[in-house]
Amino acid sequence: MAATPASGKRRSLGFIAAAVTLGSLLFGYDTGVIAGALPYLNLPQAGGGLGLNDVETGLVGGLIAVGAAFGAFFGGRLSDRYGRRHNVLLLAIVFLVGALGCSLAPSLWVLYPARLVLGFAVGGAAATVPAYLSETAPARIRGPLVAIDQFMIVGGQLLAYSVNAAIARGTGGPAAVVEHDPSGVYQPGEEVSWDVLGSIDGLVVAGGNGATWRWMLVMATIPAVALWILMRMMPESSRWHAANLRFVDAIGCLKRVRDDAKDDVAGEIDQMVDLHRQEARRSLTLRQVLAVRWTRRILFIGVGLGVFDQLTGINTAMYYLPTILRAAGFSSMDSISLNVVTGAASFVGSAIGFILIAKFARRHVGIYQEAGVSVCLLALAATFAIGIAPFLDGDGALAGAPAYAPWLVLILVSVFVFVKQSGTVMWVLQAELYPASIRGSAMGVGVAAVWVTNAIITFAFPVMISRLGPVTTYAAFGLINIVALVFYIKAVPETKGASLERLELAFRQKYSRAIGD
Repeated sequence: MAATPASGKRRSLGFIAAAVTLGSLLFGYDTGVIAGALPYLNLPQAGGGLGLNDVETGLVGGLIAVGAAFGAFFGGRLSDRYGRRHNVLLLAIVFLVGALGCSLAPSLWVLYPARLVLGFAVGGAAATVPAYLSETAPARIRGPLVAIDQFMIVGGQLLAYSVNAAIARGTGGPAAVVEHDPSGVYQPGEEVSWDVLGSIDGLVVAGGNGATWRWMLVMATIPAVALWILMRMMPESSRWHAANLRFVDAIGCLKRVRDDAKDDVAGEIDQMVDLHRQEARRSLTLRQVLAVRWTRRILFIGVGLGVFDQLTGINTAMYYLPTILRAAGFSSMDSISLNVVTGAASFVGSAIGFILIAKFARRHVGIYQEAGVSVCLLALAATFAIGIAPFLDGDGALAGAPAYAPWLVLILVSVFVFVKQSGTVMWVLQAELYPASIRGSAMGVGVAAVWVTNAIITFAFPVMISRLGPVTTYAAFGLINIVALVFYIKAVPETKGASLERLELAFRQKYSRAIGD
């Protein structure tokens, strides 16, 4: 082992994390940017938008999640077959193609497939980046290092909200130019805000700033190019090499990322070899996972974590917050700008999450998250029920509501995203739960569950808000998260402090009915 040299220049763990989590930044940006783009996309085509209705709005938001489900599943399989680094390089190209396709789309029917392509990259990154980080990091700092993934996702969302707000302020907000108004309220050449467009019968517009959404979407190409360049400088996962019996390559890659004074390279390699000896007697394919009790139980836990993470409703805030704030009484311009406030709360919460994950048990962090989210969602339902819903007229306009009500909605949403992001331990658990031989594929299944649930909620949310109202919608999400709290308490195992190899052996012993299972 001592005679095997490092396979290239040494890379610090910080540099590796900064490079690979550009994929997470893109994940956050590409999912968050649509919140500010939708008010422009809702403008008529003559005003530069695409004239979306509620169902089309749900499809534009939800199709990225559909693509992500496929990206997570197939990206995980590609990651197991060809390597984590190879997969991230491929995803960087897909990110670039998807961002260009979305920003240049001439019609809704081009935007739909472009969002699917972009979603494939998002899902692939969600499955591959945490796996790469967990397999590269030493056990002593694995939790905080993998948590950088979540931090960068939220950072990408904040970047998207900030770019949206800057562009909206620079263009004067979503508006169309009047060509003809049969009511005589507006004169030809006058700008009409998106807020009132739908309430003017027979209005004809000749132009506007609706095409601003293209600039919001195209900005994602910059980190996509940077991701491809930087990942070419990074080593492959040593544990991926070991899982494929390339132990010399595993030693060379591990030496590139370990500190000789703090880390025992020989000990890590020995654990990989010992694990392989045991797995050689019971080799599993992904199809066989469901037939073996302990791997089936682990996979079900991973899927449950992914489903309940999305049932917090976090992506309703990510995609539709300006719509929510408009329903609470803010103008469209202020709704886009105030999105930055909740993005900042989310970003700070993600930073606090580093401390929580480093200091406390994984399960306890998840329990804190679900308890806090449940309270916030039920409080939002109560605020809409008491302070907003009674003051809506027949056209849905807010009149006579208490002045505090819209601001209370903003505060509650900010607390909600803070609690959610500071307690997000799902990605760390996904990266630690699965056996080495199927880690990429199993993460693909777990993360695909995340995105299938995301797609359903993203599509359903605007319809739920429109037909059921915010009160029923948020009350339903609040009750669901009480169920998720019970799941964390009863079903989720602890993973902190042990190597991935020792966790795998412990789970096999704990969840197996017998040695022969």
